[in-house]
Amino acid sequence: MPKIGNLFILWPMLVTTLAENFSKALTIASRFVGGKVQLPVLANILLKTDKNKLVISATNLETSISISIGAKIEEEGEITVPGKTICDLVNSLPSGQLTLKEEKEKVLIKTPSFESTILAANASDYPSIPDKGSGKVYSFPSEVVENVIKKILFSVSSDETRPVLTGVLLILRDKEAVFVSTDGFRLSQKSIKTEKMDQDEEVKLIIPKNTFSELVRISEGSEKINFSFNKNENQIIFTVGDCILSSRIIQGDFPDFEKIIPKNPVINIDIDKEELIRSVKLASVFAREAANVIKVNVLKNSVDISAESTKSGNQKSVIDAKVEGDSELLVAYNYRFIEEFLGVVGGESVKIGLTDANIPGIFLDPKDLDYLHIIMPIKLTN
Repeated sequence: MPKIGNLFILWPMLVTTLAENFSKALTIASRFVGGKVQLPVLANILLKTDKNKLVISATNLETSISISIGAKIEEEGEITVPGKTICDLVNSLPSGQLTLKEEKEKVLIKTPSFESTILAANASDYPSIPDKGSGKVYSFPSEVVENVIKKILFSVSSDETRPVLTGVLLILRDKEAVFVSTDGFRLSQKSIKTEKMDQDEEVKLIIPKNTFSELVRISEGSEKINFSFNKNENQIIFTVGDCILSSRIIQGDFPDFEKIIPKNPVINIDIDKEELIRSVKLASVFAREAANVIKVNVLKNSVDISAESTKSGNQKSVIDAKVEGDSELLVAYNYRFIEEFLGVVGGESVKIGLTDANIPGIFLDPKDLDYLHIIMPIKLTN
């Protein structure tokens, strides 16, 4: 037998493939294994043949994954096996041939040195896994999508009582795609230029946060991400190399975010990023004991960052800054929100636009003019 790896037989299925490829695919699929007690089959991983490929699939009913790996198919077939069991087992085996053989609702896993048996289940009981779909196909460079996700995902809400905020709004226009996220306290918006999409009208899709998180993981090392969607079926499908990731689309109306973005700030600040990071970090030592509140006091040529705690003390930093505008202003923010924004800024400075203590502040990265972040201020009491 050629030394190309793993051999396994399922319902009447017999396949030969590389052990390392099988292990890698199982590891990816295991992240999508469902834990719903009412549907025990979701704890399984589906294995099926497709021409000269072995397809490893899993679903939790909200997101699904299919990974195709090269294989020598001697007999066609499909079967499901417990996800955790087969992953733990295969990931612990050495490289080399691996044989899976179905024997009376069990799967025999065999290598030259090891032999195990796993209980199996009929594939007919497993939910349908979407294929590549038949809609219009869009394409983004993987590197661009990774940068977008890094800059918007931290603003997604975790509040399940407002489902539309637990996802990312994707707006498709003729030559532009816009990604927006908000948790009601802050908002991130990132735009990317695209090839002409031939859109008859603007399309808006709300995609779950976890879908984008997984998309970044599976696209590592890939050049592009293709996707299509079917709003009638409430589904979007991403294709990255040999992986197909499908996800539900969140139903509902995303907030009219453009209305809450201040248009003409009264004060514009240009400030050193590293100095701001250091000052916020120092203030956070005391802010953690005071509801995470830090004060930002904008003066003529500087910005003061301070925090105080009745339990442990206070901190104040003064940062030289370029300040444009006639007004001075004292405003308060949750320090974590500023920290997370600063963590994705690529330039050496940060631009901040302020109007008053009750209007959201605009935070910009001069190195990325297509990225905008706003943070709601915290009302100060006298």
